[in-house]
Amino acid sequence: MLKSQRTPAGDALTNLMLDLFRLNSQLLTAGDRLVARLGLTSARWQILGAIVHAERPQPVAWLARDLGANRQNVQRIVNDLHAEGLVAFEANPHHRRAQLVVLTDKGKRTFGAAMNLQAPWVNGLAEGLAVKDLQTVHRVVTALRNKLESNDEADEEV
Repeated sequence: MLKSQRTPAGDALTNLMLDLFRLNSQLLTAGDRLVARLGLTSARWQILGAIVHAERPQPVAWLARDLGANRQNVQRIVNDLHAEGLVAFEANPHHRRAQLVVLTDKGKRTFGAAMNLQAPWVNGLAEGLAVKDLQTVHRVVTALRNKLESNDEADEEV
C-alpha cells in the first residue's frame, strides 16, 4: 500500500476530520434521543431551526442550500413535517412551483419545546470547556467550510 505524502497540517486536519465524523454521529444520536418525545428527529429539528433562523420564508431548495444538505432529502422531511402539521406551504411570488415553507403554530411550539430541552443539555455539555477554545474551534470549522464551499463553486464553473 502506498503511503500518502501529507504535510503535518494535513495529518492534523485528517485527524480532526475523523473526530468530527464521530462527533457528528454522536450529536445526531443524542439529538434524536433529546427530542424523540416531541415526535422529532435531529434532521427534523435541524430543518425547523433553519426555517426559524431564515430572514424570510424560503423554498425547500434554499433551506437545503443553507443547511448544506441534499434538496431531495430536505423535501422528503419537509413533506413529513407538513403531514404532521408542523409546517405549511405558502405561495411564492417569485416562483410558481417553489412554494415557501413556514412554521405553523404547532411547529413553533414544537421547536420552542425542543430548544427548551436543548439549553440545559448543551450547557452541561459545555461545562468545563473554555469559551475561547470553543470560539477557536468555531472559527476553524467555519474557515474549512468556506474553503470547501469555494472549491464547490469553482468546480461548478469548470
